[in-house]
Amino acid sequence: MAEAQDDPLAAWTERLLRLGGGISPDDARAFVHDLYAYAQSTLDETRAEADLEREE
Repeated sequence: MAEAQDDPLAAWTERLLRLGGGISPDDARAFVHDLYAYAQSTLDETRAEADLEREE
């Protein structure tokens, strides 16, 4: 459990593994990692746009 607290992807990987049978732990973790990276990138873009609008 301590590992899950240090790893933000662990809880979501475990949740995905419980939902989908036949998914390997490595594939589940890779999917969660990619989804997290995409969400973070989108959030960063949204924040940058909001900052730019505030400066104008």
